[in-house]
Amino acid sequence: MIRGLLLVLTILIGSAASASPEKLRSDFVQRMTTEHGFDASELDTLLDGAKVSESILEAIARPAEKRLNWSEYRKIFLTRDRIRGGLDYWERNADILERARATYGVPPEIIVAIVGVETRYGRFTGRYRVLDALTTLGFHYPPRADFFRGELEHFLLLSREEGVDPSEPLGSYAGAMGRPQFIPSSYRAYAVDFDGDHKRDIWQNDADVIGSVASYFARHGWRSDAPVTQRVMGIGPQHQPLIDAGYKPHRSVAAFAEDGIHSNPTLPPELEAALVELETDEEPQHWLVLPNFYVITRYNRSKMYAMAVYQLADAIKRLRTQVQDG
Repeated sequence: MIRGLLLVLTILIGSAASASPEKLRSDFVQRMTTEHGFDASELDTLLDGAKVSESILEAIARPAEKRLNWSEYRKIFLTRDRIRGGLDYWERNADILERARATYGVPPEIIVAIVGVETRYGRFTGRYRVLDALTTLGFHYPPRADFFRGELEHFLLLSREEGVDPSEPLGSYAGAMGRPQFIPSSYRAYAVDFDGDHKRDIWQNDADVIGSVASYFARHGWRSDAPVTQRVMGIGPQHQPLIDAGYKPHRSVAAFAEDGIHSNPTLPPELEAALVELETDEEPQHWLVLPNFYVITRYNRSKMYAMAVYQLADAIKRLRTQVQDG
């Protein structure tokens, strides 16, 4: 079965798949030995023990962001259980979240929502060995094999740096790890020891989880106390080119107002924005998305993912305010 799936992928990619998995692996081992000083025989033994997984290939070929519309996608994350769970997580970690806000300028609700969307506050951190996921995708998934071999490289370096057996960590089908689901390159670049115990533990240590998410957002340009997005109405066919321009902010709120797209309440006119359309079960929704929205998409490139994080964060914050007000 897996051979058939791999054959289909190879046919679809054509010339991009000219190098065999065996050749890709051989070149990878050679590079890891010459550039990073790994022992070739030990690395071969490790990779021999990795399992090529058909379920990983099937999962990455059908991500929820490509299968669902916004109505369907939103129902996954904007649930009573996940909102209430966010409040509980916030209360358990209130002091750490405030310290992260003071250090990085990222509000608690955004950090909490990321952990909630990714792993339901640490309850579901992944069932695949990271080694299996990255080996499968790095050598057997031509559309993004280069990227995942790069992540496998980062994972092996990370394992050596952190003193972790690379055959043990579990994660997602794409090799994302821990409560915030960092891919290995993000772990190495952005994870922090936020409690001073000389470890960066994003599996069990909520201080490191919270600090690492805040670090990631700050390093990608999060603007403290700035808005994220705002829904707009009255979008017509004449605005389609603005939607087609993508979700990276590229023109001012004032310029959008000149095109008849007005924010309510009024956003700062000089703030850069983009116009996003979300398909629903009924009429499409339209949103002006701002630089902080774009920062969320650096965590996951999907505009629906970013909107889910924003709306979950807002719902958790509102519930916390209600509880505190009695």
